[in-house]
Amino acid sequence: MKARLAVSLSLIVGLCAAGAPVFAHHGNTAYDTSKPVVLKGATVTKFVWANPHCFVMVDVKDDKGEVQHWVGEAGSPSSLGLIGWSKNSIQPGDSITVYVYQSKTGHTVGRLNKIVLPDGTELKDSALGYKDAG
Repeated sequence: MKARLAVSLSLIVGLCAAGAPVFAHHGNTAYDTSKPVVLKGATVTKFVWANPHCFVMVDVKDDKGEVQHWVGEAGSPSSLGLIGWSKNSIQPGDSITVYVYQSKTGHTVGRLNKIVLPDGTELKDSALGYKDAG
């Protein structure tokens, strides 16, 4: 009886420990969600439609006229597809407005909130817990 209990407890602890990295991976503590960065007139350089996350890469000029290279991380293709995205939603050369929650490190990377296409169409990210940036 004690042996069964010990094996059961070991199994439960092992399963919980194995699941910990999954929960850590999907946290949003790496991004400053209090204020989105708005990248107007951003030019798409690459759109990666792949698991586990899609990425939107853009170039945009800063206040000094210098080009910054930004990368916005979004949800998986399956989750984005459910809310209107496709692998052809944006193409290199497209001019878009990007709303992104910048990394707390200050680098030009972040979690995508949404993009706005030239015709006004909004494509939002699938991440739960992020508020709409406006």
